[in-house]
Amino acid sequence: MSLLATTLPGFPEAAPLAGLAGGVLIGMAAALMLLGAGRIAGVSGIAARAFGIGSGTMPRFGAWAFLIGLPLGALIVTSLIGGAAPRFAGPVTLAIAGLVVGIGTRLGGGCTSGHGVCGMSRLSQRSLVAVATFMATGMATVAAMNALGLKVLR
Repeated sequence: MSLLATTLPGFPEAAPLAGLAGGVLIGMAAALMLLGAGRIAGVSGIAARAFGIGSGTMPRFGAWAFLIGLPLGALIVTSLIGGAAPRFAGPVTLAIAGLVVGIGTRLGGGCTSGHGVCGMSRLSQRSLVAVATFMATGMATVAAMNALGLKVLR
């Protein structure tokens, strides 16, 4: 077992060191994008730019390269260090989920990556409120699903 695969007692699927390594890489990528390209690494804004429905200075090719690199990077790391291959839902579920997430990011003025990683690090008041809302909504959703007998957390 590698060091990154270390788990927590009582949480056999947790991998805190892998999560820490991933968080550091995400933070570095966000910092590089802000310092190097002068733009926030919010995935919803980049996706809007790629599809031509959002404004910005990032070239569409660069936006597409970023979006394609997200799953491609995960597949490369998975193949190099081993582990479970990513699983995807069916195309209808993905389309519905994408639509709902897109509406939510427009209503919230950005996505979790933009607010949570980039906005929080800049102490943006809007991002602080958005992340608090994301977290509260997530906790309420898990509590409601558990109360209905649809166990989310084991």
